[in-house]
Order: sequence, then C-alpha cells, then structure tokens
Amino acid sequence: MNIGIVCYPTFGGSGVVATELGKALALKGHQVHFITYQQPVKLDIFTENIYFHEVKVSNYPLFDYQPYELVLTSKLVDVIKFEKLDLLHVHYAIPHASAAYMAQKILAEEGIKIPFITTLHGTDITLVGKDSSFEPVITFSINKSDAVTAVSESLKQDTFDHFDINRDIEVIPNFVCLDEYQYNGSIEALKKSFAPNGEKILVHISNFRKVKRTEDVIRIFDIIRKQLPVKLLMVGDGPERHHLEELCRELGTCDLVKFIGKVKDTERVLAVSDLFILPSETESFGLAALEAMAARTPVISTNTGGIPEVNKNGVSGYLSNIGNIEEMAFNSLKILSNEKTLEQFKEAAYQQAKKFDIHSILPMYEALYERVIKTI
Repeated sequence: MNIGIVCYPTFGGSGVVATELGKALALKGHQVHFITYQQPVKLDIFTENIYFHEVKVSNYPLFDYQPYELVLTSKLVDVIKFEKLDLLHVHYAIPHASAAYMAQKILAEEGIKIPFITTLHGTDITLVGKDSSFEPVITFSINKSDAVTAVSESLKQDTFDHFDINRDIEVIPNFVCLDEYQYNGSIEALKKSFAPNGEKILVHISNFRKVKRTEDVIRIFDIIRKQLPVKLLMVGDGPERHHLEELCRELGTCDLVKFIGKVKDTERVLAVSDLFILPSETESFGLAALEAMAARTPVISTNTGGIPEVNKNGVSGYLSNIGNIEEMAFNSLKILSNEKTLEQFKEAAYQQAKKFDIHSILPMYEALYERVIKTI
C-alpha cells in the first residue's frame, strides 16, 4: 500500500506512535509518506520506503495567524495526486482530519478518490475538544472520516460523551516496539552515574504540564526517600519545570532529583530505572507507562482514563486515586523494599507490555487499511 501519515512531529505521544507505525509499515514493504511541518523527532528519512513532505507556512503581512490547516490541505492534495497515495491516516482530530476532508473533496472534483482514517489520541478529545469553539469542526471531521480509531476504550467512550458522533469507533491500542527496549549496552556505568551508592532509581517522563501532576511526583518521592535510599530522574520539560525546581529546593531534595530535559532515546533511561511514577489527572492511554513496562519497569499511577487498560493493579504496578500521594508512596515502598518483590513486578510489567507489542497491533491497522480502501 501507498500510505500518507499526517501527525504532529513533536515528542508527544501521538507523534511518536504515528512515527513508529509508519516505520513498521515501511519495514513490511509499504510506501509511507509523512506529511507535516517538520521532520518527526524519531523519523530516519534515510530508511527504505519512507518519504517526508514538509508543509511550509509562509509569512504574509495580511495574516496575524498563519492558516496552517489550509496550507496542509494544499500539500495533501499535491502529495496524494503526484505520489498516487492509496489512503491517508491522520493522527489527531484537528486540524488534520478537517484538512484531510477538504483535500478529499478537492480531489473528488478531479475524479481522484482517497479515503482517510482518523486516529484519536486523547487531548484532541479530552482537552481541546471540550472547548466549544472547536466542537462543530471536530464532530464533523470525525463523522466524515472513512474510519475512526481510538487508542483506548476510555477515549472511545469520552468521544461519544463529548460529541454527537453517529458512527462506529474502533479501538486499536497504542503499542511499543519491544525489541527497542531490550537494551543490550552496558547500563552499569549509566546507573552508577545516577545512583553511585546503589540507590533505587525512580523516573518520570512527561511534558511537565499541570495535567501530569508533576508536583505529585516530587512529593511522592519526598515520602519515599525518607525511608529508602532513592534517586529521581525527571525526564522532559515544560511549563511546570521552574516550579518543580523550586519545590525541590524547599524540600531539600536537589541533590537527589536530576532534571534531564528532553531525551530522544528514553529507552536508556528506563533501562536503569526501578520504578515509573505517573500521577496524571488524565491519560487517554498512558503510553509512557507502557514504555516503562516494556523496559521491565513497574508503574505507580493513577486509575484515570485509559491507564487501567495498560497498568494492572497489583501485577505490573499499582493504581491509586488522583492526588493520593500517600498511597502511591506506600505502594512504591512495597515494591522497592524487597528485591524479590521488585523482580516479580519487573517481570510482570514486561509480560503485560508484551500484549501491546507492535507485531500484535500492526496487523490491526493493515486490516483496517485494506478494508477502507476496498470501500472506495
């Protein structure tokens, strides 16, 4: 198949999933065209069967805000027409699905038929979608898609709750490439650099927005460190970072908490970690938790959104109510305080991650693509 993928090219979960999906499709011999405003962070354009088409937005004095959706539409028309794409797969409802619909209608005037599939990832529904100014466009774009998928049952239900959807939504979960998390390099030197005295290593990875409740991570860690030698790695960056650094100074944990910033190869960090902390207010899936589990790192998380579909309470980690930092700290200590218990949770986390290996999920997308193409 000749497939166009439209996504955000950033560190966010939707962009990473779209990129990894495209790479896996290319390895199976499909032609994959990425169409976005810059090269996705995890994309190697020198890989066979992968192509990148940049959407360039020019600055015109007439526009206070550049019309990205219209420029994207024009680029989609161009790529579909001249690369002879079989279908489009757009990740995130706005502006990608609405741009795909416009491109579809423009090309129909020339007798060219192109179906598009919309994958909903989360904040396009749970956060952006709650803004009433976007509601009509999101509803229309979802209903007009040739197929729609959501990454969790929770997100599927949220979509039906927030919008007037008159079509089916298929759940195809996020995935990990398990092979990439079997880190073969020596991790002892890296682990020693973070924890020179054999401390247990806790980790959190996010974009440091309020919805991630990163302050809870620091406070959970503060409870744990008073009972067990531990270090904390804060991976990522975002608006809450300055506040978190100030909180560490206030709690006297600056020498125990290391802010690493944005990291492309998070697999290396997870390979040296003993526990992953995810106290989010909402997660439509919990991809960061799945990535941790793929690296044999158990997860302490909230029980919100799609997280319980990934992290199994008492098996791959523990679930708690939002804001219950005392219980999260207590559960963390239950795992970390006993080596045998820790090893059991590490193995169980990996076994749970196996259910979401890309080799199991990719055929679901391929079957959907073939089904949609046949309907045109």
